[in-house]
Amino acid sequence: MQSLIDHARSFAEHVAGNAQEFMPLADGQAPEVLFITCSDSRVVPAWITGARPGELFELRTAGNIVPAYPPQGRPAGEAATIEYALRVLSVRDIVVCGHSHCGAVGALVRGDDLSSMPAVREWLEHTTRVQRSAEDSPDLARAVQQHVLAQLETLRGHPAVREGLQDGSLRLHGWYYEVHTGTVSVHRPGTADVFDAI
Repeated sequence: MQSLIDHARSFAEHVAGNAQEFMPLADGQAPEVLFITCSDSRVVPAWITGARPGELFELRTAGNIVPAYPPQGRPAGEAATIEYALRVLSVRDIVVCGHSHCGAVGALVRGDDLSSMPAVREWLEHTTRVQRSAEDSPDLARAVQQHVLAQLETLRGHPAVREGLQDGSLRLHGWYYEVHTGTVSVHRPGTADVFDAI
């Protein structure tokens, strides 16, 4: 913890030395992408993408799960983030990025007993159960990729997303990140489940 505190203390000096980059951020944000990924501490969107401050609007959830938009009742924070990104910030691309060795997907694949973690169990019920295929590797690559595609499908049910897709102002992207190699693979449009390294 101390190293984080020390860095936070020195960060203001860094900002002061780079005022031309940081001062415009006081006037607002204009991110290019809504980046939906896992809460996992090994996944750092700015490192993966090289994004600078103000370029990514992030939504991080356990297992990069996107809950379905509720037809009735109150939308959750995830739905509010998606709606704000599209209707206020005019984001034109959404990336759902899963990652290797994902604990949430692993729990779904294995059918873990989560009775001691009722909040986690309920959260994972927001997504479909993923199956581990015979050719899947220990890092769960295929299962995670299938999970990413399921989240993209759920996203399509959010009103702001649906409208953006219909009028052509929005594009959806599925990514898979290997935490142990840094390799990013993207879903190839027009295929059922093919991810290619970029």
